[in-house]
Amino acid sequence: MNFKPLFTLVFITFIVGCKQETQHLTRIEGKQIPITDSLETDEKIESFIKPYRTHLNKDMDSVISYAADTYSKSDGELNTAIGNLFADVMFEEGNPVFKKRTGKDIDMVLANHGGIRAIISEGNITTRTAYEIMPFENSIVVAPIKGSQVNQMIAYLLRAKRAHPISKLKIAVDKDYQLIEATINNKPIDTSKTYYVATNDYLYDGGDGMDFFHPSDTLYVLNYKIRNAFLDYFKKHDTINPVRDDRFIKLEE
Repeated sequence: MNFKPLFTLVFITFIVGCKQETQHLTRIEGKQIPITDSLETDEKIESFIKPYRTHLNKDMDSVISYAADTYSKSDGELNTAIGNLFADVMFEEGNPVFKKRTGKDIDMVLANHGGIRAIISEGNITTRTAYEIMPFENSIVVAPIKGSQVNQMIAYLLRAKRAHPISKLKIAVDKDYQLIEATINNKPIDTSKTYYVATNDYLYDGGDGMDFFHPSDTLYVLNYKIRNAFLDYFKKHDTINPVRDDRFIKLEE
């Protein structure tokens, strides 16, 4: 278990005369206090927070769905069941919000492989599961970008050779990762068309080197955290059973 040192007890000494003089910093001292299990528990504080902890754990451990299998982001090279679920949840829960506000539909979704922070274990899914998968505060945003920028995105995915979660976008490559076909909603990409791409605010700002979202005419902020989208999705689906599919595949022949 890693312990982060806590720096406290900082003393600042000034020389101050009887006359009003300029103050000078002469010395700064600090003491390192490791936070370990050996520190004594303050019983008063413990008794104060205990009911809150009990209530929180009860909420976090409430069962909201069921996983038919165990799903990990290491289960596939170019697409994984949990990654496909991740992107599909962003679409299924985010698109109604976007359509209500704009009258338009999200064309595709792109998330990042590193954003999936935990597995989904076979068995009961609880509120805690959503927090483990997505512990960050990232929210869903929708960027309108040209088809030419979508092609830049695809080029990025081919270079990455990684199972970044995507939805509504399909990519097929040969054994050397040369592009064979790319479609959005089963249609060839039109370089002059504007596509509405759902992602998260971190990636839109260039996270993971994804700089193809800019320039963008505008940005639709849904004020909808990805974690909350997962919670809403789990509550609507008694059982989840995502699978690997053909959304990003490598053809060996």
